[in-house]
Amino acid sequence: MISYKKEGLKDETLLELYTSMLKPRLIEEKMLILLRQGKISKWFSGIGQEAISVGVTKAMKTEEYILPMHRNLGVFTTREIPLRRLFAQWQGKASGFTKGRDRSFHFGTQEYNIVGMISHLGPQLGVADGIALASKLNNKNQVTAVFTGEGGTSEGDFHEALNVASVWQLPVLFCIENNGYGLSTPTSEQYNCKDLADRAIGYGMESHIIDGNNILEVYNKISVLAEDIRKNPRPVLLEFKTFRMRGHEEASGTKYVPQELMDTWAKKDPLDNYKSFLFENGILTEALDEKFRAEIKTEIDNALAEAEAEKPIVPSETEELNDVYQNHTYQEVTPNSTTEEIRLIDAISQGLKQSMERHDDLVIMGQDIADYGGVFKITDGFVDAFGKDRVRNTPICESAIVETGMGLSIAGMKSVVEMQFADFVTSGFNPVVNYLAKSHYRWNQNADVVVRMPCGAGVAAGPFHSQTNEAWFTKTPGLKVVYPAFPYDAKGLLASAINDPNPVLFFEHKALYRSIRQEVPTDYFTLPLGKASLLREGNDITIIAYGAAVHWALKTLDKHEDIQADLIDLRSLQPLDTDAIYASVKKTGKAIILQEDSLFGGIASDISALIMENCFEQLDAPVKRVASMETPIPFINQLEDQYLSRDKFEGELLKLLEY
Repeated sequence: MISYKKEGLKDETLLELYTSMLKPRLIEEKMLILLRQGKISKWFSGIGQEAISVGVTKAMKTEEYILPMHRNLGVFTTREIPLRRLFAQWQGKASGFTKGRDRSFHFGTQEYNIVGMISHLGPQLGVADGIALASKLNNKNQVTAVFTGEGGTSEGDFHEALNVASVWQLPVLFCIENNGYGLSTPTSEQYNCKDLADRAIGYGMESHIIDGNNILEVYNKISVLAEDIRKNPRPVLLEFKTFRMRGHEEASGTKYVPQELMDTWAKKDPLDNYKSFLFENGILTEALDEKFRAEIKTEIDNALAEAEAEKPIVPSETEELNDVYQNHTYQEVTPNSTTEEIRLIDAISQGLKQSMERHDDLVIMGQDIADYGGVFKITDGFVDAFGKDRVRNTPICESAIVETGMGLSIAGMKSVVEMQFADFVTSGFNPVVNYLAKSHYRWNQNADVVVRMPCGAGVAAGPFHSQTNEAWFTKTPGLKVVYPAFPYDAKGLLASAINDPNPVLFFEHKALYRSIRQEVPTDYFTLPLGKASLLREGNDITIIAYGAAVHWALKTLDKHEDIQADLIDLRSLQPLDTDAIYASVKKTGKAIILQEDSLFGGIASDISALIMENCFEQLDAPVKRVASMETPIPFINQLEDQYLSRDKFEGELLKLLEY
């Protein structure tokens, strides 16, 4: 059924390819038994697809990254990950790769240069772009291989990742395992083209169709391609024709698959056919085959015994909380005495530029940020200073660029991603909240990415360019959220955000860009994240605000000089300076929280709850929240003025003082 061409391969190599396929097959057969015994919770079988995982991995260098999927056990075993650790991972033991926090193949390991998937499938394609970009920028001459199924090619991430890789000529092998079904949906209901490889034409990309059940065709083709890509970096789309012989996962079954189709593909089994080829050519004997099988089964049994003997995980609240973020020690850099009066926008530009000078591995990416300098001109002149390798215009693809930032972090680099407007982060929401936020907790991989977020109303920009959507991210463990109101803070906090190895959402209010000026040190300096600023002091009431709302509060206090208030500018929303909040409220006995965002679900609600829970006995009045209307943000100024909480604050403040 399958025609094999040795292509001058030595018998030793031919046998290595066989045992490399045999090992995951025997492991899978054992896992299916354990699944029925209830010793593992779930299993995604790759039986019948071993040739793809093994062939690709064998053709690559061990230092090159591979991003596999559920059915790529052969990637892990071919990279010689100890079976004890794999079994511990599947049993939720501490010596696995995720400390019991995720299952099956949802993990990565820097030790073996493998980056596992998340259930959303698509994001890993863009992550591969980032790893490949790092390789290209550092002249490593390495290839990155990333897997997806034919079902995953329908996701927008697939389009975005291939487009970016093509535009930037990144050395990525995009490997599609076309195995006939996405869970129960056949390919005829997934796409309307003959071959997925044809999609490469639209990206100006080379593509190949490979028999995914022919180990020699896979290995030889990938070996040649990988060597050529190392010399001539470019992306290549590969469609491996294969079939999924078992269910999407074992509970799914295969009743929806016609039996004749199962019978046809059973005859194309990659292991059985290759074994017959080796027998026919005198390369493999019955005795040698039995020896291989016995050795692998012994290895499996011993590793299983070790994993099963390991004690169950003992929950530790401290350990769980400590692993959400990578540990980071803030390093204070004090400013010089030379200052100049600059706008908020200038401070951000200075902070970004000086960070680029300080970190040679920092790359900034975004729409129109290169020669054009960004829509707000924050990166104007950056190309001349740092070159287009480090100041990168991107296609309109927020998701893929966030993922590229994640890939750069995996490869040990830093990135700043500019959302042209904070509203547009919705197009990249999935990788922010599911990849950047969760990676360190899941498998100890930090996401050294800062996402710059020009935000806010007051500039007549309407519903799609005016949101202040910080609450979407303060809710997500693993993300840090910074929101400065002054040029001095913006410059120092941006430097610290870039130094921090964790993902940071950095909000910049557009209405403040050119309206707020302040004396700011001319050289590089840092400010700590999670420390609020006390702008005014008094015993009457505590006012808590951030962003543009800080200036609305200041204007109100300037109008009422008789009000002696503590005015707290939070500056950082995650981490939140609760110590400063509690100390002030316990002193004044009253608290009012002003935010620009609409009321329900905003951060003011959480701050109010925290105050009620921790300062209740010191309160002399209910905690008051002041926020904007529960509508989208309108365009015309009369409606926008009505929407904003700006003009509501004064009346609510006076009412609370009278309580």
